[in-house]
Amino acid sequence: MTVQELIDALSLTTFHLDDPDRPVEGGYCGDLLSWVMGRAPAGGAWLTIMSNVNVAAVASLTDVSCVILAEGVVPDPPLLERARTQGITLLGTQLPVFDCACRLGGLIGAS
Repeated sequence: MTVQELIDALSLTTFHLDDPDRPVEGGYCGDLLSWVMGRAPAGGAWLTIMSNVNVAAVASLTDVSCVILAEGVVPDPPLLERARTQGITLLGTQLPVFDCACRLGGLIGAS
């Protein structure tokens, strides 16, 4: 599944789309940034409610395919700017983290 296919399937809001054709090969849910740094899989979708600029640093270090801000969270302006300059795909959803993760898991499991 690609990032664009994920956006379409989950009706995600696009804050910044860097590479719509990048594969999404898994997922990770977490808000403790130091924990996410050591555990989020490269090529995965990272689901979080954190919206500060440090999210961009962690996304870059872990090489996730995209960051999905859940529960209606919108990115802080510095995060959005950093996502644009560092080429990080930043998406959003109104869904709770658990619901989004379940849907993501179903989609990836089916592909």
